[in-house]
Amino acid sequence: MKPGLTVGTTGTLDLTVGGSDVIHIGASQPNSAIVFSTPSMINLMEHAARAALRSYLDDSEESVGVNVVVEHLSATPLNAVVRAEARVTAIEGRLVDFEIAAFDELEQIGRGTHRRAIIQVERFVPKLIEKTSKLNDFVVAASSRSNGEKHLKNTPELNRGVVVPSFVEPNRAELSPLTTLLVERDGPIVTVTLNRPTKLNAVDRQMTTDFEQLNSWLAGHPEIRIVILTGSGEAFCAGDDVKEVGTLDLAEATRLSHRQASLYLTWERLPQIFIAAVNGVAFGAGCVCAYSCDFRIAAHSARFAMPEVKLGWPPGYGLAQLIALIGKARALELCLTGKQITAQQAQQYGLVHDVVPQTRVISAACELAEQLLKQPTEALRLTKQLIHADEGTQSKQAFLADTAAYIRCLGHKDAQEGIAAFNEKRPPKFR
Repeated sequence: MKPGLTVGTTGTLDLTVGGSDVIHIGASQPNSAIVFSTPSMINLMEHAARAALRSYLDDSEESVGVNVVVEHLSATPLNAVVRAEARVTAIEGRLVDFEIAAFDELEQIGRGTHRRAIIQVERFVPKLIEKTSKLNDFVVAASSRSNGEKHLKNTPELNRGVVVPSFVEPNRAELSPLTTLLVERDGPIVTVTLNRPTKLNAVDRQMTTDFEQLNSWLAGHPEIRIVILTGSGEAFCAGDDVKEVGTLDLAEATRLSHRQASLYLTWERLPQIFIAAVNGVAFGAGCVCAYSCDFRIAAHSARFAMPEVKLGWPPGYGLAQLIALIGKARALELCLTGKQITAQQAQQYGLVHDVVPQTRVISAACELAEQLLKQPTEALRLTKQLIHADEGTQSKQAFLADTAAYIRCLGHKDAQEGIAAFNEKRPPKFR
């Protein structure tokens, strides 16, 4: 360790509170709040202390957290700027103690104590590599035994580096028949067909549950490499089931919106490559469903839209992902006007990778799948993981704000009029 570190040495760190730094309090209630979380405050405080030590460490050294005690004094909203100030209070060999205070732009929001240890990287890293290897060996041995054994429930899901979503419990058993989804497996390829053709494959509570079961099954079967998603009948997916939405109270609508956002985000984190074979209209939630996939192949006759504003509310999830694909200007165009665009326009916008004749949409997806199967499995999966991770975590939690705005509008008279007009098949008359 370099000389100069003394009691009283300080470090500071600023943070703009983003989507990954918050929790949603009262998510099931009409009135709720999105606030800076205590775990995120602990993270901020630890990094402030780490910043205080950084200039005193040799290249071969790093500091790691040993102990932290935090009091959270006041709530702070999304997008506020917070600051942690760490001050050294004691130095005992390679152990350093801190007092830390946290502030937002108006007041002190937290205080605590923290201890960090100075370690030698060359000693630490080999031990971690050895432990990781042992855990991987344990996973391989455990997974070779019979499926569904109770002792596998808490098995580390390393899968040789492939990240399985922490919020999905893998199902290693066979997938039970689903009510609204047809699932066909052909070796490493699975084709999933949304199967509510009389409702244009609109997403309802049952389909949400079916998708969640599908995700758990996929998480438990990493040997499946490709998922092709398409719709039965004339539509890919016409969006959320508006008639059902009109029957939900605000608490249930909030829970459902959060579940749906989570299931689409899961597709980014699953090891499989997702291909949307868009055979018809992809509106609202159907558009989100399509652009949550890694690839999108559309029939010439396909149409895309984000028409929620015409019903009286904003999209309940997926805005950050849409902006990442097509940019802010195009996202504003689609979401503020609710206009439909053709498959060719969607390709120009960057929403669709390829446009093919209606009769070739599935075969084109299969051809892409076969091309991907020729690539090295681990490299393909890790490349997907890295590309999605490069967007950061904040956009992954943006649906908290999306849903809050959606629920606020859903309780408004304009939304009631939008639902009534939809059911009566007439233009809405907003105030």
